Amino acid sequence: MRIGILGTGAMAAALGGAWVRAGHEVLVGGRDPEAARQLAAGMGASEGGDLAQAARFGEAVLLAVPADAAVPVVGPLAADLAGRTLLDCTVPMAPGAGGPHLTTAGTADSVAARLAATAPAARVAKAFGICHESIWTLSRPAFEGGAPLGVPYCADDPAAAALVADLVVSMDCVPVHCGGLDRAGLLEATAVFAIGVWWSGGEARRVFPSPALAPGVTDDDEGGDR
Repeated sequence: MRIGILGTGAMAAALGGAWVRAGHEVLVGGRDPEAARQLAAGMGASEGGDLAQAARFGEAVLLAVPADAAVPVVGPLAADLAGRTLLDCTVPMAPGAGGPHLTTAGTADSVAARLAATAPAARVAKAFGICHESIWTLSRPAFEGGAPLGVPYCADDPAAAALVADLVVSMDCVPVHCGGLDRAGLLEATAVFAIGVWWSGGEARRVFPSPALAPGVTDDDEGGDR
């Protein structure tokens, strides 16, 4: 798969490196093309360039910039992104009393929804924002015991959903489809919640019991994405 990356920060480096290891062709684009070329060379990517080059590069484009920069970055690239799957990994978060909080109004005002309105001809998918960038530097993200990492995502377009699922599988992870973009705000809120738990020294995984413990679930119901 050909993947363009918008951004040159830690998430761009981590996910881009994971995709190069998985055999994908990656082009990094940034406001500073030289910084993008240096990042691309460090991860073994195809090349680096400016944002427009990355937006036009492949069938998938990762947006890896701060959440408050998402719309300003994508706006001028809307025509270049037409027909492509735009992967939004941003987390709209700011520090606050008692822990981090969302900087959007919630599900109806997610960053993903704003991007879909800004680039209406793109196929927006919310994905890869739950985990810290360090997770994507692992050769095979997994839990204790070897269970593969589940990667939740939201997308309205079936082709975009299928692309994300294929990309996740290529990383030796398990795709977890969570619905359309109207649920993307829930993923953003979940990321903020989990980060707050981690910052407090807790373990977010233990908040969510195994599906096997859900009322009415039988052993035969436990297959598939979880």
